Amino acid sequence: MTKGSDLLVAALENEGVDRIFGIPGEENLDVVESIRKSSIQLVLTRHEQAAAFMAATYGRLTGKPGVCLTTLGPGALNLSTGAAYALLGAMPMVMITGQKGILSSRQARFQVVDVVASMKPLTKLARQIVSPQMIPTMVREAFRIAQEERPGPVHLELPEDIAAEECEPVALIAPHQLELPIASDAALDRAAGLIIAAKRPLLMLGAAASRPRSTSDIAQFVIRTGIPFFTTQMGKGTVPGGTELYMGTAALSERDYVHEAIEQADLIITIGHDTIEKPPFIMGKGGPNVVHVGYQPATVEQVYFPQSEVIGDIGPSLKALADRLEGKLPNAQALLHLRERILDRIADRATEDRFTPQRLVHDIREVMPHDGILALDNGMYKIWFARNYRTRMANTLLLDNALATMGAGLPSAMVASMLYPERRVMAVCGDGGFMMNSQEIETAVRLKLNLVILVIEDDAYGMIRWKQAVDEFPDFGMTFGNPDFVKYAQSYGAKGTRVDDISQFKQALEDAFSRGGVHVVNVPVDYSENERVLVKELRERLPAILEDQDDA
Repeated sequence: MTKGSDLLVAALENEGVDRIFGIPGEENLDVVESIRKSSIQLVLTRHEQAAAFMAATYGRLTGKPGVCLTTLGPGALNLSTGAAYALLGAMPMVMITGQKGILSSRQARFQVVDVVASMKPLTKLARQIVSPQMIPTMVREAFRIAQEERPGPVHLELPEDIAAEECEPVALIAPHQLELPIASDAALDRAAGLIIAAKRPLLMLGAAASRPRSTSDIAQFVIRTGIPFFTTQMGKGTVPGGTELYMGTAALSERDYVHEAIEQADLIITIGHDTIEKPPFIMGKGGPNVVHVGYQPATVEQVYFPQSEVIGDIGPSLKALADRLEGKLPNAQALLHLRERILDRIADRATEDRFTPQRLVHDIREVMPHDGILALDNGMYKIWFARNYRTRMANTLLLDNALATMGAGLPSAMVASMLYPERRVMAVCGDGGFMMNSQEIETAVRLKLNLVILVIEDDAYGMIRWKQAVDEFPDFGMTFGNPDFVKYAQSYGAKGTRVDDISQFKQALEDAFSRGGVHVVNVPVDYSENERVLVKELRERLPAILEDQDDA
């Protein structure tokens, strides 16, 4: 005989699960005991939200579903933001929550809420397990659905009496590789015709392009066609940013310097674009035509409505498309002459002697090796890192341009450090986002991670405060106080450093990495550049754009 919790853990091992993130409760105790006897590591976190962020990031980096575990009621509901993070960000994840017994319960409805119903809008599938015999098939189905395109979260609820119930052993179901079809010849021929006919083609790499399964094939497509490319925020790093074809990242929807190339293009080939991202450009009358290359058909939006689509497994489909294009694109690099001017403008004032966002990005890029991983929280600085930070390997700049939630930066960096202990990993957080999950410093210290946490301090919810000023509202309701971040880090057993001289910033980061362990580096920031660059300079581009359109 075996019991439900043993079947669950065996099914998870069968799926290759090596760690589970979470906070168990009374209703999970059978599962916890089964984990104790298994090969799976239980990574105990200090908040369920952080566990969900960690499981989602595990899925993002590996392509395999990350797993998190919580109790019922409040614990389960604390996964909600992480579920939305994984759903919008297309990160495979399986959430397992406990529940009171469904056959009998001596606690009436204490702590009972309908978690399955609450999770349905936030997941690809949410189900309750009502029999231990069903566990192997339900786990296999959960992992299949979480991993298939478009990836995302799945929720399984395991009541405590089903977890404890004994039954005859049930055979596990072996997982197998999911093979996706290649785009049809007709679609490939149609797209090839449009690309060959284009006078000023441009590639765009979106969120789905950064899936681990497709990055190498996409890089080869860029090399074989020679067409310049730009990226969305979540597409950064798909093709090394050091290549001579990189034109920039569309951190804004319009008017930024990279949009000079976008506006002049007559055809944009979007690879892996997902409209959950803030639009990298806005389609409209007189603008470029678009060929959409993706795992799934394009979601037609007011700002995105492709004229042609290549749907299928992106990597093999691009190989077939490149076979039709290679050597037949005399206009491939028609826009490349804009590259130097665009990148020079973006890098402007990157070495000024003050804590500007540009200087922070510049110095961090010099400290981080090519394979170093930067995990961003959400705040004003994210725009600057998206615009200015040059990536040289896939998935080395982890940012969220989908749900764009605060509080995910530190948990994401922790998972990167677990998966790649030999690489430098840094979390970049604003003071607002950092304090939303800063308790996970204890988790990082307990796990003996090597991790640098940069806390950028402006004593405010800076992005909203900036938008408040741009919209000419009074400065109200956005400022707060902060702890002494050095002492705060030390109270958890981590190291802490405050840097007030920009000339010492880079060395402080080097020292933090050299010392190892968990190290918080706290710096101020001068956000006056937000107004100068992101408002005044880019507004000045608008009259020139309109004049060019009139001339055309």
